[in-house]
Order: sequence, then structure tokens, then C-alpha cells
Amino acid sequence: MNERIPPKRIFPSSKVEAQTARQQPSSPQTESAAYALAFQDTEFLLREDLRPVRFQLELLKPELLMNEARIGSTFVFYGSARIPEPALADALVEAAADEGQRRIAERLKAKSHYYDVARELARLASACAPDDDGQRHFVVASGGGPSIMEAANRGAVDTGAETIGLNIVLPHEQLPNPYVTPSLSFQFHYFALRKMHFLLRARAVAVFPGGYGTFDEMFELLTLIQTGKVRRLPVLLFGREFWDRVVNFDALVDEGVIAAQDLDIFHWAEDAAEAWKFVTSFYEREGDPPRLQSGPPE
Repeated sequence: MNERIPPKRIFPSSKVEAQTARQQPSSPQTESAAYALAFQDTEFLLREDLRPVRFQLELLKPELLMNEARIGSTFVFYGSARIPEPALADALVEAAADEGQRRIAERLKAKSHYYDVARELARLASACAPDDDGQRHFVVASGGGPSIMEAANRGAVDTGAETIGLNIVLPHEQLPNPYVTPSLSFQFHYFALRKMHFLLRARAVAVFPGGYGTFDEMFELLTLIQTGKVRRLPVLLFGREFWDRVVNFDALVDEGVIAAQDLDIFHWAEDAAEAWKFVTSFYEREGDPPRLQSGPPE
């Protein structure tokens, strides 16, 4: 039997063909970019015409790898990349160069306790046992960056659980935080595909204070639930003082641009244990497949 053709397959695998292509003798023809296999030709894949193909690849790669990792559902954490860990908050204030920077540093310090809240909530979510099919549920997923995202991934690691990071290429460097499981650390070019992967497996979402990125992620989710594109799930907003200051949700109702019941899409939270209780109660009521383990992890 030809060893290049695996049993039960008629054609050789693309991997084998790619290896064969690399071993071909050099000539003006074989050295031309036109001769390269299409899926090995990076310049070809980066052409404007190939954008639909890149969309497909960016959707498919994380999907396949998470399927292989038996990720049945996720607990998604959104939040700022600038809120410091409590232990570093004072240093941020001391490093302020002027009164304006000091005022901002003090505001960030006041929100630093949310790092610990996110970490604890992630610990609670990571205590869930796999289901009978070995699918893991409420696997912690974040944007993979620092601050609140790091706290979420760190909380999962505290329990020995694997954790997901969905990074994106930015003008300024933002590497995955060290608590993301390497085999579940993904990088995106398209914000749209990244946000889709946040929600494809989401069974709960925690939203902490944040900036434009957090607003974008949160309001897209609220819109998807409001319009029935996503089924209802627990959406937890932490930091009511912050959100009431930056968004007047009641005014949206008063102005008639949303309905009063649209405010029921999300739930206010401040404490990790209370938030986790809300999630467990939601699924006990809804009878959703994810298995819940009561109590904090040992």
C-alpha cells in the first residue's frame, strides 16, 4: 500500500502534500509565488480578495480546538485592561506625574477590588464538574489581557482548571496574560469573530467596569438578547456606582428608546458569591444541561 495514502482515504493528506511540495527541486518555475500551494502562500491569503476565507479560518480554528478540548460552555468575563490589582494600586497613585493623573489613578484604585471579585467568581465557576459526556462547563473565558481579564483567568488557575484567552492584534502590544492555558490561547484579527467566539459557548457573562471595548462587548450582548438573536442567559453587571455614572439606563426607558423590561436583561452584582448564586438559580430554574457543583472549590 502507498504509505502516503492513509487507510480509508483515497487522497493523501494536505500535510503530506505540503511536505512533498517543499522538497521539489529549485527552478525559476518552482520558486515563483504562483507555483506555491494556495494554502501555503501567505501573500496570497493576505490579499483583499481573500477576506471571506480569512473570516472562515478565524471562525473555524478556535471552534475546532475548543471542540477538541471538550469545552461545552463558558463563563465570559468582560472588563477594563487598566484597573490595577489591589497590591499595585498604591504604586499607580504614587507614580502619577501631576494632579490630573493622580485623580485618575485614585479612581482606578477605587475599582481595584473588582480584580479580587473577578478572581473569586472565576474560582466558583471553575468548580463545575464535567458532564457525563466529559464536556466541561462554565470554563472561564476572557479577552486574555491584563487587569480584570487576568483576574478571571487567574481565578480559574487557582482551582487547577484550564482557562481561555481571546486576544486581538492591537496597535499597542498586549500579550496573553500568564494564566491563560497555552492550548486555549487564541489571537484574532477581526473584532467581529472574536466577539462571536465569546458568545458561541457562553452560559453566563460578567461585565466589570471598563472602557470602549467593554461597552462594545456589553451592548452588543444586550442587543442580541433584546432582539432574540441570543437566548437569555445571566448577564451580571458589577459596579453599579460606575455604571450609573457613565450610562443612564433609566433615561433610555424614559426616552422611550428601550422598554422597561429591557432592564431585566442584566442583573446588578457586587459580590462573587451572590453573583454565582444568581447563575446557579437561573439554571436550576431553566433546567439547562451544564452541571453545577454547589459550594466553593476545595
